[in-house]
Amino acid sequence: MTEKFVIGLIGAPFGVNGFVKVRSCSGEIDHLLKLQSVVVSIDGKERLLQIEEVSAAAGYASSQPYVLIRFAAINTPEAAKSLNGAQLLASREQAAPLSEGEFYIEDLKGLPVMSENGETIGHITDIIEGGGGELAEIKLSNGEKHLVPFRKEFFSEILPESYPEKGRLMLNRYGLDLLF
Repeated sequence: MTEKFVIGLIGAPFGVNGFVKVRSCSGEIDHLLKLQSVVVSIDGKERLLQIEEVSAAAGYASSQPYVLIRFAAINTPEAAKSLNGAQLLASREQAAPLSEGEFYIEDLKGLPVMSENGETIGHITDIIEGGGGELAEIKLSNGEKHLVPFRKEFFSEILPESYPEKGRLMLNRYGLDLLF
């Protein structure tokens, strides 16, 4: 089970005091407002940064909520620009809390995708944003990768941890029709 999550993406500098815009990956910002420190990953290199100030950005209720963060020792727009494109990594406890029936995408990666008759078709490699919603990337047993809309119309069950040792996703006949 994954213990470290990407919870935000650092964007452009904001203002002249070293703030950066951070877009929430979950669509929620309350957990970001409580952070005191965070691991920042840039080009695969991780470093722990202390947070000096964090606030909700004006208009944060939009579909892409973000916060403004100023890190210790990042006091200028030039220094803030060096963080552009970085990922904020956090522990499971620092990630957005889950409601009933929700799960972290990281917990689905690697899980088997099965047909309704119990046959393993492949494995989830990722859940990605598509133009009309999220897409499940499935690597089939023959090595091919296919995308299936990640919606109830195609997946009859999404069980992250209830299968022996791991969970599973059950692809119904509509989802199978997209693969074969």
